[in-house]
Amino acid sequence: MVRLRYLKQTSIRALLSPLSSNDALFSYSTIAATNGVLLNPIYSSSYSLPVKKLHAQDVVVTFQEWFKSRGNPFLDRILEILSSQTNVTETEDFVSQREAADVALSRLNLRLTESLVLDVLYYGKDVLSCLKFFDWAGRQPGFHHTRATFNAIFKILSKAKLMSLMLDYLDNYAKHRGTHKTSYHNILVMGYAVAGKPEIALHLFGRMRYQGVDLDDFAYHVLLNGLVEENCFDGVESIAKQIKMRGFESDVTHTILVKGFCKKKEFDKAEVYLRGVIDSGAKLKTGGRIVGALVDGLCKNDQFDKAGKLVDEFGEFHVYDIWIRELVRARKLDGAMEFLQKTNNPEFAVRYVPDVFRYNTLILRLLRENRLEEVCDLIIEMRENNVPPDELTMNIVLCFFCKAGLVDVALRLYDSRGDIGLSLSSMTLNYLMNTLCGDGSVVDAYRVLKNSLEQGYFPGKMTFSILADALCKLEKLDMMNELFLVALENNIVLSDRVHENYINALCRTGRVEDGFFIHGELNRLNKVTSGYAYSSLINGFIKSNRGDIATKLLIEMQEKGHTPSRRLFTLVIKSVCEMENPEKQFQKLLEMQLSLRELDCDVFNIFIEGVGRAKKPDLARQIYEMMKRSGIKPNMRSDLLLLRSCLAGDKVSEALNLYYDIIKTRKLSRKIFNAMVVGLCKSNKPGLALGVFSEVREMEKKSVRPSLECYEELIYALCKHKKYEKIVPLVNDMLGVGRPLSSFIGNNLLLCSIKDPELYETWVDSSPPFDSPESAESSPIWRLGELIGLFSERFREDLDPDDLEQVVRNCFSLDVYSYNMILRKLCIKQVDDASKLFQKIWQKGYEPNQWTYETMVHGFYRNGRKTDSEIWVEEMLRRGYQPSESTKLLL
Repeated sequence: MVRLRYLKQTSIRALLSPLSSNDALFSYSTIAATNGVLLNPIYSSSYSLPVKKLHAQDVVVTFQEWFKSRGNPFLDRILEILSSQTNVTETEDFVSQREAADVALSRLNLRLTESLVLDVLYYGKDVLSCLKFFDWAGRQPGFHHTRATFNAIFKILSKAKLMSLMLDYLDNYAKHRGTHKTSYHNILVMGYAVAGKPEIALHLFGRMRYQGVDLDDFAYHVLLNGLVEENCFDGVESIAKQIKMRGFESDVTHTILVKGFCKKKEFDKAEVYLRGVIDSGAKLKTGGRIVGALVDGLCKNDQFDKAGKLVDEFGEFHVYDIWIRELVRARKLDGAMEFLQKTNNPEFAVRYVPDVFRYNTLILRLLRENRLEEVCDLIIEMRENNVPPDELTMNIVLCFFCKAGLVDVALRLYDSRGDIGLSLSSMTLNYLMNTLCGDGSVVDAYRVLKNSLEQGYFPGKMTFSILADALCKLEKLDMMNELFLVALENNIVLSDRVHENYINALCRTGRVEDGFFIHGELNRLNKVTSGYAYSSLINGFIKSNRGDIATKLLIEMQEKGHTPSRRLFTLVIKSVCEMENPEKQFQKLLEMQLSLRELDCDVFNIFIEGVGRAKKPDLARQIYEMMKRSGIKPNMRSDLLLLRSCLAGDKVSEALNLYYDIIKTRKLSRKIFNAMVVGLCKSNKPGLALGVFSEVREMEKKSVRPSLECYEELIYALCKHKKYEKIVPLVNDMLGVGRPLSSFIGNNLLLCSIKDPELYETWVDSSPPFDSPESAESSPIWRLGELIGLFSERFREDLDPDDLEQVVRNCFSLDVYSYNMILRKLCIKQVDDASKLFQKIWQKGYEPNQWTYETMVHGFYRNGRKTDSEIWVEEMLRRGYQPSESTKLLL
């Protein structure tokens, strides 16, 4: 990639006059270092330059001054008056606005001339404003449009592809002008030639000649050019002869004929003709236009090598303009940059300064390809060469700042748009809003959007979606609501993802009713709410204790083709069961669900699970019996879910009866067995749980392997009820079936040993005898007993924290709860060691929880260090944890 490194420091100072300093260079790497920090390293400069710390406001002021140098205030005022007329349909309003514009223009005391009208028409960017001015000028006393002004408006209409309007105008002009003046015929011929109707233009020309009148020099060339554009080459030859016979031949004639050769792809003939004209010594205002026509034709036929040789041989400003334009059009950006670098070399014969249009097209293409260093260099070069920026230039500069990561500069320039006469294009608005969203300045992006809407511009769907996503993520939901309503008013249907994020955000913030409204609007537009959004709405109404609406949405969700998750389904059923008088709503849900799906075990199982979660075992039993009455045989999962519902609803005797019924009719399942044991433990029945466990382990040792959860819940319940003598055999059994000693079990045993020294004594008594010290040390039971002994109150010697940590690690994997146990042990009388271990916990990647902080607070307090205890409380609060009631009593 070619870099523009030739810019001198003096020229840079001219651009940044308020920022001048002997050590300042303005380049991409400089402005990307606002406040000395590269904002976008992806596009940072690859070469080293002295960097001055430029503040955003300094850059803004510099560009504001440059932008204000643009344009013609006098012409701007004329076009401002014309553009102030809004499009209206009522005749009275149109007339009144037209009269108001007439008065405002008359107050300017314009001295209408052909030159002034042409200046306004060429300066104006809005076709409607140009037409209005053309119409107004034609109605002013003492002024008559000329062939040049007519040709100018015809070209404007032609470029805007308003051919039907142009042809209507010409037809009306022909009907209402009865006099046969030369200017009248000239205008008609020119109009139809420019409008792409050369056959009508030739017909009118023939009638003129029959009536003894002729075209002037200007009209002849417009007609000739129109024939070439429409490939009417027979007519071209005839009109060219007429031009030569009348002495009108000029460089314009030669240019049009060369263009004709190129249209026919006769490039060799075109070059021979070109060289013949130049060698003949004909008096030409500029030979560059003739060469430019051939260069243009060659480039459009992808003959850039041949065109480049002509540029080198005959080059001048007009040729260079065409060469740059075609290189950019063909995306030969390296070639365009090399050519500009060559023409800026002092040794080059003619110093070429492109016009603002050439600069804009090249910069815009470079910008789209993210060649930001070269964009920055060209912007500097424009200012150095005193090329006044136009509206497109200003828009490009704003886009550049957005892409370069200087969104604050772009935003400040946007905010000063009234002062600098900036009207943002759709591309720039999209760039600005997208960049603001990416930069986290969502409120500013929303403000830009509101301003653009007030000016009648509605951004693209992609930009709208990006802004909507950002508003949802930041939970700016009032803004998002306005955005959604604006979209509805403008018949813009946003993407499913935007609607989904919006509804999710509303439900997440407790505004589930608003989310339901959005869902209703989507239904009205025949848009299907996504499955994820449905889930958010349903969960939201469940949290609001509105099981009736959750039920309605669940059924609707399935009718729309979505499949709810099993968890969502059971949560809705649970919510219905928790309502007042739920029977009717529950029955309705069950009937609707059975109508939506074929009768099978799975449907009934979902309902059994749901009512089980709601602790309604009687209702679960009813559904179970209903399933059997419907001719559907309950499967193993049905039995399991019914068993769990009985246990969750404290129907222990019923659960036991069901359990024994199941194992009589089915082969004993590990899931049924584990559910029964775990359920009894959670129902605070450790004796029954251990009885079921022992019974199965004695009878089915080989076929049933209890889950780790089963062991964990049993040991937890036994510790809770101080039935320590049962624990050692249980741990032995667990290790025997290959289950590891989990952190959950280990932490519970450590907690019990700290609280109750009896655990250690019972452990020693219950442990099996060992043949030798070596066999004891290798036994997990012995190692665990030693660990319990260390944590027991009977062990009062100081402990090395590292050794204690290693002993725990030898028995089971450590987690934050394990470290809490170690801290609790150390805090009995080694609080400073506990503080050191606390720091290590952070270093090891564990995040202390509330219990960790509570342990440290109580430890220091019990050791008489109240001040340190208060410091730990402050740290606890800073981390977002609220002290427990017991901790508050210490303060």
